[in-house]
Amino acid sequence: MKYRHEWKHEISYMDVLTLRSRLSAVAKRDTYAVDGKYFIRSLYFDNASDKALREKIDGVNKREKFRIRFYNHDTSVIHLEKKSKINGLGVKESTPLTPQQAQAIVDGNHEWMIRSEDPLIQEFYTKIKNQGLMPKTIVDYTREPFVLTAGNVRVTLDYNIRTGLRCTDFLNPDCITIPVGNAPIILEVKWDEYLPDVIRDIVQLPSCRSGAFSKYASCRIYD
Repeated sequence: MKYRHEWKHEISYMDVLTLRSRLSAVAKRDTYAVDGKYFIRSLYFDNASDKALREKIDGVNKREKFRIRFYNHDTSVIHLEKKSKINGLGVKESTPLTPQQAQAIVDGNHEWMIRSEDPLIQEFYTKIKNQGLMPKTIVDYTREPFVLTAGNVRVTLDYNIRTGLRCTDFLNPDCITIPVGNAPIILEVKWDEYLPDVIRDIVQLPSCRSGAFSKYASCRIYD
């Protein structure tokens, strides 16, 4: 597994306009983008004591969280993902799920996972049983993605963050979500061994604030 560097900045709408123009000149939109953006829906998992949430808030050096996710309202392509952080570096592991498998997870039907040969599904099943992982909340948002081959750079602008509160009906298009009132626009920059100077210069905006903003943590504030 290759761990990647990551910056997160809270930015303003005026920053978004500036970054769109600058990034469009040097980077490409990724393949998921439709009219330059795409919709993301994720369902995050945690246990009864909110282990993942507390570790994020407390800044625990080594932590992980699980989620299932789809893009652009297309529930035919769903992924189980595990995100890990160690010493400030991040890595994401992913494996596909069928809609039936995703719905079974939401409904608490896990026995099919025992028969899976997929190592990530096996790990997730083990932690459901041993740690008590359960669906916690849906997180929706819009993302504008830019990619640059040099350095394997990915720059994203994330906004319109919404929470499903305690709704976990992941595949239900009628599941009600509400805006997260305190959520800023988030600039994320991810890269491998090096960050090209052109990207480093573009994302240095005087008004942006570096931070460790978590969409999952922000969407749990109403609990």
